Formats: sequence, C-alpha cells, structure tokens
Amino acid sequence: MKLVLASASPRRQQLLKLLGLDFQVLTADIDETLDSAQPLASAIQDLARRKARAVQEQLPERPADLYILAADTVVVLEGQILGKPANAREAEAMLQFLSGRPHQVMTGVVLLRADGESCYSDYAVTEVTFRPLTANEIRAYVATGEPLDKAGAYGIQGLGSLLVDRINGCYYNVVGLPLVKTMQLLRQAGWRILS
Repeated sequence: MKLVLASASPRRQQLLKLLGLDFQVLTADIDETLDSAQPLASAIQDLARRKARAVQEQLPERPADLYILAADTVVVLEGQILGKPANAREAEAMLQFLSGRPHQVMTGVVLLRADGESCYSDYAVTEVTFRPLTANEIRAYVATGEPLDKAGAYGIQGLGSLLVDRINGCYYNVVGLPLVKTMQLLRQAGWRILS
C-alpha cells in the first residue's frame, strides 16, 4: 500500500517517519474555516477530510492501494479556537491568553482511500497547562519566529516546551499528529504496524 501525506508540515512529516512509513507529500490550498454549526470534534475531522479530498482531486490516478492522510490541529481555551497566528502581535495575544491556564489541543485525523471507497477518521484531545508567562518571555519567544506557523502560537517540541507546566494526553497530538490514533486508522485500512 502507498501513502500520501496531505500536509506541508515538517513536524507531521517527521512524526509519520517515526512509524517507519514511506510516503509522498501533496498539499492543497483550501479554506480552513471550521464549520461552527458542528461540534468541534466533528468540525476538525471534517476539515481534515476536506484536505484529503482536495489532495485526492489532484491525483492523476486513484488506485485502491493508495491512501491519503490528512490532519488539522487547533488549540481551544474557554470555547475560543486558536489557529495559527496571523502575525507577531496576534501570537503575543494568544500566548498571553494561554499564560498560566489549561487549554485543549485537538487534532482531527483522516485516512481516505484514493478511490474514495473508504474513509477512516478520529480525533485526539490533549490538555496542556502553561505556567504563568511574563510579558518579556512572551516577546522573546515570539521574536524567535517559532510560534508563527503553529496553532496556539507555540511549538511544544521546541522552545515552546519552556512555556508548558504540564500535559495530560498524547504529546504527539500537541506536536501535530497523534501517533496512536494515526496507527489505529492505518491498521483499519490494512497496514501492519507493530503486528
């Protein structure tokens, strides 16, 4: 079987390599607005599904042994969804909002067979609590550039780890791809991972 990762994220690519899988990368430019009429768990899986289908449309051939893996991650605090910050000022505001508080990181994951005959999906939620941050720490962290392409304006796998007091749930979900959920979807489709 063959796999396409529908993401340009270097973090997702690194995580998928941890599973020992060969894959190619294709991305699609879609509207990443979540459907606010749906429960968030459904909306985040739906967005990942739209990414997978957009990549599916780019394929010249759609054999039954080819699958497309797509994911999307958001940070949620008090019902407010924090995606990627538009600029440094927005990143600072997000980090101030998260400072000293627990929040949820949610990732929807979808595995779509290229011929469209099957689609598997799931999601993961991890609770992350930030330690109280000073304004200087926030400015210094944003100045590194690290938070500008990440949901919630931090990367737990980098300097953002210094912002975190504790985590409850899947660490890899916070990085951008919950590996156990991903493995389970791949197994449902027939991949033999640790079996």
